[in-house]
Amino acid sequence: MNKTPIMERVRKNYIKRKTMLKTTFHGQTKIYRITGKDRVKFYESITVADIEALPVGSSTLSVFTNENGGIIDDTIICKHADSLYVVSNAGCADKDLAHIRAQLKAFQDKGGDVDLKIIDDHQLIAIQGPKAAQVVERLAEKDLRSLPFMDARNMTIKGIDVHVARSGYTGEDGFEISVPNKDAVEFTKLLLADPSVELAGLGARDSLRLEAGLCLYGNDLDETITPVEAGLTWTIGKRRRAEGGFLGAAKIQDQLKNGVSKRRIGLLIEGAPAREGVKIFSPSGELVGSITSGCPSPSIKKNIAMGYVANGFHKSGTQLEVEVRGRKNKAIVTKMPFTPAGYHKV
Repeated sequence: MNKTPIMERVRKNYIKRKTMLKTTFHGQTKIYRITGKDRVKFYESITVADIEALPVGSSTLSVFTNENGGIIDDTIICKHADSLYVVSNAGCADKDLAHIRAQLKAFQDKGGDVDLKIIDDHQLIAIQGPKAAQVVERLAEKDLRSLPFMDARNMTIKGIDVHVARSGYTGEDGFEISVPNKDAVEFTKLLLADPSVELAGLGARDSLRLEAGLCLYGNDLDETITPVEAGLTWTIGKRRRAEGGFLGAAKIQDQLKNGVSKRRIGLLIEGAPAREGVKIFSPSGELVGSITSGCPSPSIKKNIAMGYVANGFHKSGTQLEVEVRGRKNKAIVTKMPFTPAGYHKV
């Protein structure tokens, strides 16, 4: 008898209450450092972020766009005094690098002063959950209450030089810590020595990010979907909305002004869980969209999902149906996140 589905739900709920340690060893993320006096101007030409207005030490979620305004990938940009520290998905690394390098060459050919370095001698370790700060504070012997979510610092912890970003993709408070390769195993053991910390994989992280209403590239985002359609308009700085200057700006500015034909939504679903690719119908039987992510929620004990529907069917409270294994089940559009966020604020 296969007990995996039940045990996974129990484990995920346990991890939600405790502190989750996700170790990322070459495969889940890619780290870059962008230098040169024109680094902000260059990165604003390939993302929608207002990096100029970003305070030193702060980070922002952004997206790379193509000429049609579609999302090439999502990324985290941290602004340091001498560089930009950028984290993106390793699964898109080849595509991202080809795109960035092509744009970089064109920018440099016009006299731009900017350079890119791949940081391949570090690993990224993510520790997430309500007790994450206590764990890191004990190791660092520092009070981190003044460090808000999405800010970062260079620190030395137990003699190891690390880059500590208060960030993560679970909806919880936590940290993504960049550690030199030679120290990664030792640092992981230091974290695991705390009884409130457990190792967790991407399955647990995926249920948490969906509960938090966060998109997964390749499921909820791709090169045919714009930030406006994805409900990520907030990633486009006010100045960037007005000035443009990034790939696909004309398309995105038009959508901001005139609206879009489809919208990303959250759904609460009766019956069996609705997974990626499941069709969404209106009560009258009209096909109006499809699911991009879905799972049973360990926290609210309901089946939740995210997807895209035609404009007009996106409002909270709208009754819809999803077709799972040939059977149509009731679904209702609901606001996201499905569970309250636990981000640390100062």
